[in-house]
Parts: sequence; C-alpha cells; structure tokens
Amino acid sequence: MSFSHQMKECIRENINTRDKRRSCLYGMLLYNKTVTREEICLKSGSEVFRAMFPALLKTVCGASVMLRTETRPRKDGGSLYIYRISGEKHVTSVRRMFHIHEDRHIDRRSTPDLGAFLGGVFLTCGSITNPEKEYHLEFSVPTEPLCKELCSLLEKSGIHANVTKGRYIWKVWLTDSEDIEDLLTLMGAQKCTLELMEIKIQKDVKNQVIRRNNCDMANIDKTISASERQCRDIQVILKHDGFRKLSPELKNLAEIRLENPHLSLSELSELLEKPVSRAGVNHRFRKLAAIAEGYRKEGDSYGKHSGG
Repeated sequence: MSFSHQMKECIRENINTRDKRRSCLYGMLLYNKTVTREEICLKSGSEVFRAMFPALLKTVCGASVMLRTETRPRKDGGSLYIYRISGEKHVTSVRRMFHIHEDRHIDRRSTPDLGAFLGGVFLTCGSITNPEKEYHLEFSVPTEPLCKELCSLLEKSGIHANVTKGRYIWKVWLTDSEDIEDLLTLMGAQKCTLELMEIKIQKDVKNQVIRRNNCDMANIDKTISASERQCRDIQVILKHDGFRKLSPELKNLAEIRLENPHLSLSELSELLEKPVSRAGVNHRFRKLAAIAEGYRKEGDSYGKHSGG
C-alpha cells in the first residue's frame, strides 16, 4: 500500500460523525474543478474516493440527489471514476445545502469540522509524495480565491504553505516535514504522522552514518596520502645514505613509518621508543621532509644539516 493510499484510508476512518461527514463532503464538492448551474462533476482515480463520495452524498444529502457514475480506463492501467450531479434541480439543491455560490468561497457554516473539511479537499485535489523519497504534499486548486482561502486556513493552523500559479490551476504545496506532519494530524491521519516521523528518524540515522563514513574515508585517504609522501621522503634519505646522520628520534620514527605505512600519526606515536604527542610526530616528519628536500636539491652535502 502506498503512503498516499494509506493516508487517504486514515482520513476515511476519521470521518465518523455527522459534522465530519458534512465537512468532508463540502471539501470534496467545493474544491473539484467543475461546479456550474447545470452540473457538478468530480473525477478521481482513488479507490478511497470511489468508496467515500457516493456514500457521503447519500448520507448527508439523502436519496433525492441523483448521482450518475462512470468508469474509464487510464493509461497507467488504473481507472478514472467520474461522478456527475446533473440537472439544475439537483445541482441547486446541493449548492444551497452547502452554500456554494458562483464565486466559490469557503462558507464556515458548512465546515463545522476543519480537519474533516481539509481531508475532503485533499481527497479531491491533493497528493503526497512517498516521504522516503522526499517531503512534498500539494493541492491542485481550481480557482484563485479558493487557493488564497486554503492558504489562510493552513496559516491559521500554524502550517506554512507555498503557492505556484499554473496555466489552469493553482498549486498549494508543503515541503517542510513538520508542516506536513501537522496537516496529517489535523486531517485525522495520525497513523501516517507517526509513520512519517519514523521515516524521518530512519533517514536522519542513515544520513549520519553516511556522513560519518564519508568523514572516515576522507581521514583514511588523508592518512594514506600523508604516509606515501613521508615514505618517499624517507626513501630519498635512505638513497643518499642519510640514515646514519639522523638523530635517534628521527631515525626511530623513519623506521617505524616504513614498517607501518597504514598507521596514523597518533598510532605511530605509541610505537616510538619515547612516545610524543601527535603534534610532535608531525613536527619530526616535517624535519625529515626538509632533509629529503635538501638531498633532492643539493645532493649528499646537505646531509650534514640533519639533526634531532
């Protein structure tokens, strides 16, 4: 079951009182694309919507409102469910019951339960991306006034929404995981809120492990690169018979490095005859590097400058 389907099922389970049924149905009717004097038409590919809308319409409006249904195949193999309330008599009855006017503004008399209303809006024009991939929830809103009013309702609930104007619709979208969690909870999808929070924790842990591994790999690469450079310097000193001119401390470090090219400075310090700090080991390697560079530039005569 996809996260989106699971979320819609949670909304469905939450619509269990008279006020919630009315508010949810109002959200469905108000935020669909087609509302005229002659017809109200809703389209959805959601099985949850298919199960809910006819039942809510019958429960809230009674059997007097005639509903025609149609099913069409979709390219993705699913089905598109089309619901039509046709005829001016039936449309007028529904519009009067929910105070749906030509300009289509939200009427608070028809929204006794805000969470259920938003749930109905989501079922009609909302979608959510699998949170394991990214955090993104959006509404495809049919008119600008409805877009602004939806944003206002969300803002009053402490949920920040972004708006993008398309060619025929307005997109109201959320990308902050906490805003999405708050909205899911408000719509009655608490189970999905908990699942989203768990996914966040898992992703954070995974990212921490990746960052730690990357850091470890970077440190390993740095150690290997430094060791290779140090070994080359020591080989130059050996080539010029410079070991006999080194101080005991430098000679001890050079021998240990050649025997242990994989060890870090801290690990090398523990193997010295007279252990020193990591900074001390690094200081001695700088001396060895200077001696090697002198041999490279000036030849054997530079060996006289070696010391502890």
